Amino acid sequence: MSKPVVAIVGRPNVGKSTLFNKLIGHRLSIVDDSPGVTRDRIFGECEWQNRKISLIDTGGIEPRSEEIIPKQMREQAQLAIDAADVIIFVVDVKTGIVSSDMDVASMLQKSGRPVVLCVNKCDSIGEPPADFWEFYNLGLGDPIQVSSVHGHGTGDLLEAVYEHLPEVNEDDEEDDFISVAVIGKPNAGKSSLINKILGENRCIVSNIAGTTRDTIDSLAETPYGKFRFTDTAGIRRKSKVTNDIEKYSILRAKMAIERSDVCVIMIDATEGFTEQDSKVAGLACEAGKGCIIAVNKWDAVEKDGKTMQEFRKKLENDFSFMSYAPIMFISALTGQRIDKLFEMIRTVSSYCNMRIKTGVLNDLLAQSTAKVQPPTDKGRRLKIYYMTQASIKPPTFVFFVNNAELFHFSYQRYLENRIRDTFGMTGTPIRFVIRERSEK
Repeated sequence: MSKPVVAIVGRPNVGKSTLFNKLIGHRLSIVDDSPGVTRDRIFGECEWQNRKISLIDTGGIEPRSEEIIPKQMREQAQLAIDAADVIIFVVDVKTGIVSSDMDVASMLQKSGRPVVLCVNKCDSIGEPPADFWEFYNLGLGDPIQVSSVHGHGTGDLLEAVYEHLPEVNEDDEEDDFISVAVIGKPNAGKSSLINKILGENRCIVSNIAGTTRDTIDSLAETPYGKFRFTDTAGIRRKSKVTNDIEKYSILRAKMAIERSDVCVIMIDATEGFTEQDSKVAGLACEAGKGCIIAVNKWDAVEKDGKTMQEFRKKLENDFSFMSYAPIMFISALTGQRIDKLFEMIRTVSSYCNMRIKTGVLNDLLAQSTAKVQPPTDKGRRLKIYYMTQASIKPPTFVFFVNNAELFHFSYQRYLENRIRDTFGMTGTPIRFVIRERSEK
């Protein structure tokens, strides 16, 4: 990437995510008083002096903890440090220097990267608090007083970061990336799929439900094209969502669906279809997104010659409300059929963006109405004067008719099937808008 990368690091609960949200200008990272809320690396963007900067928010570093999640959070932070051009080290003026701050400072000095020391929670304007000066003991140069809640000092912070930025050419465009949201229940293998695609431990993987909390963007350039994958938190039934953090996570997952082009709906092959899978798929369907049903952990299923065929037939029945969605059998662990998944994402995205000329549509409409006459009711017959495509993502068609009530759902389904048979439209929903007009 051409944009310089700046990583925000520090021990838990010093305000890294609050600072990250303030710098990018909106709430992307989850903020809560509970330590360890941010676990994976979260990417965002800010601008200073006409330079775009890629920011990475990281989980709190606990250098001496050997528990599974803190250990993986430390590995995630180390990856961010290794990728960064400049590091913002955040400390808390209210607690002063603690042993963890000294350990993190030592870790950053060994990295060889330029470090800007940010003393957070200096909420009063004017002279810094008396405890501010002790942070010189970290040996990282002049500290900068900041209030991430109020925004005080963020300009000085960015100015200090700017002085260390390398020269870059901002000629890389990300507009041609296909945005893909990976959604599903907890433990379906969403994070494992992202890690397999990227060839690195980009997302923390654990058997503990709810490990992923934020939505995490990852860019991948492959022989099949450029993709922006978003790993999302597993969406559970409302009755099982017990804390505010998980509620925020699910909201982030829904927002990720909204800004995606294609949704990959992950199903756990070892569990089979559940009602929650249907609800997750319904979110993508209602949002009008291209959809692919990916049956993961296929390598763990005992198979005979008919297993896949029978599994597919059952899923087609379970997902009858979105019969347009292709079904793929993959393994995020072994990489089985991941290349086919890339190809299908490109295919579905192209159909979501397909535009059909009005003349071609009306030729198809004339053939379809001649083959199956429009319905009648009490002596009145439906007349469809013409149709046209109004928009894409999803493809939306407007029909001008004499009476909207006569345009029964069954006849709409017939015309939708005719459009799909003629133009493909694999993986994308189709929207119909009915407009009445007089026969004159």
